[in-house]
Amino acid sequence: MPTRVHEFAWPDRVVIGTIGLPGARTFYLQVRAGKQIVSIALEKQQSALLAEKIDEILDQLITVDGNPFSVPTGTPIELVDNDHLETVQEQFRAGAISLGWDPTTAQVVIEAYPITDVDDDESNQPFSEDADNELEMLLVRMPVGTARAFAKRTREIVGAGRPTCPRCGYPIDADGHSCTLPEV
Repeated sequence: MPTRVHEFAWPDRVVIGTIGLPGARTFYLQVRAGKQIVSIALEKQQSALLAEKIDEILDQLITVDGNPFSVPTGTPIELVDNDHLETVQEQFRAGAISLGWDPTTAQVVIEAYPITDVDDDESNQPFSEDADNELEMLLVRMPVGTARAFAKRTREIVGAGRPTCPRCGYPIDADGHSCTLPEV
């Protein structure tokens, strides 16, 4: 069965956002081009790592002699996006995510694939081709300025969760926190 690719070559918007309260948030990577919107669910750690690795790629590109890709060191003000997510219809929950650089278009490339739940017992069964088993992926290409803005917003979204306990470093829930470490 062919894979359905949700491809965005020059998206109008690409952001990480959340739904829910800190401690119970669901993270989404949302991409829009025109009227086409795709939202995929991510783990908080996936979101944080994605932002970190995008910044690493961009920072490394800056060191290339002459910076031929005009990589900004900071987030261009015109690309700051603090708006909420648009209507979310989860396409899939991301499992594997790959990140790369396309020098021919000077774009950061994100590929996301859904979590697959294949048990050993089921792997011997013939694959049924109903709509529930449709293979799909998200492919996003974003220019360097958009990528820098995406990374900045993602770090802010990830950091806006529950406050951490100054003694143990674990998150403090809204209903309290029982820290087992003695006060210093």
